[in-house]
Amino acid sequence: MSRSRSGDFVDARNLAGEDFVSKTLEETIGTLGVVTRPKVVDFSARLKERRKANARVVAMRACVSAAVIVVAGALVWLFFFSSVFRLESGNISVVGANEWVSESQVLDIAGQQAGKSILLVSNNDVEKKIKEIPGVTSAQSKKKLPDSLEVTIKAQKPAAMLKTGEDSMTAVDSKGRILNSVSGASVEGIPVIEVKDVETSLSNRSIKEALKILSSLPESMRNSITKVTAETQDSITTEINGGDRVIVWGDSSGLKLKKAVVDKIINDPNVIGDKHNVDVSAPLRPIIK
Repeated sequence: MSRSRSGDFVDARNLAGEDFVSKTLEETIGTLGVVTRPKVVDFSARLKERRKANARVVAMRACVSAAVIVVAGALVWLFFFSSVFRLESGNISVVGANEWVSESQVLDIAGQQAGKSILLVSNNDVEKKIKEIPGVTSAQSKKKLPDSLEVTIKAQKPAAMLKTGEDSMTAVDSKGRILNSVSGASVEGIPVIEVKDVETSLSNRSIKEALKILSSLPESMRNSITKVTAETQDSITTEINGGDRVIVWGDSSGLKLKKAVVDKIINDPNVIGDKHNVDVSAPLRPIIK
């Protein structure tokens, strides 16, 4: 058969027929010579598989969430409701109490927190209430895990004793609050102010001024005071060693300067000489008699 030229008429009967069956078999024979069927995607099966996979993910997430909730619940119970962290009255300790501010007074307040988880105890609330006890100048509440509380206070001695009779004296602090004396407390070294009535005197301005002055004096001077007079709020006077020195303070203003002037005068023989009376009600112009 001669090759036809371009443009010539071609007889279809003379064309070589293409064996499509053989070609298909060749394309579908695998590497091992096994005839394979073209892959057919079953979308229904795929959808079922995807649904099963999603269900497994959901179930796994639900299990994890449930486990987290159980663990969280167990921790909440352990920390806030179990006896492990529960504060008991016997586990509350007090440091710093003295003969005027008793340990029992502090325990009565701190003990109100007993029965709670130590994690729920408010240090601020405990400290605030304890500071309201007459004579307490500072308070610190400290938690000690797992179930203890330590309260440290600073308790002052009375600013003065208010004397209304031969054997009747009442201890008061610098704010004019009555202290609850522990049995057998010593009053030695505490200034005494004679008054007619305790309650009435504590509302008197002159007594309030006297208490401010007395509470600010150094312990050495307080121990030497044998008499205090407070006739008016501007004439507070203290006698030292039975009248060996008489200090007229006036009121409680300018106390820092007044104390410095008094200290300079009474401790310098060249200044005090044979005089006994020092008036610092006007500290910049002290009067020595």
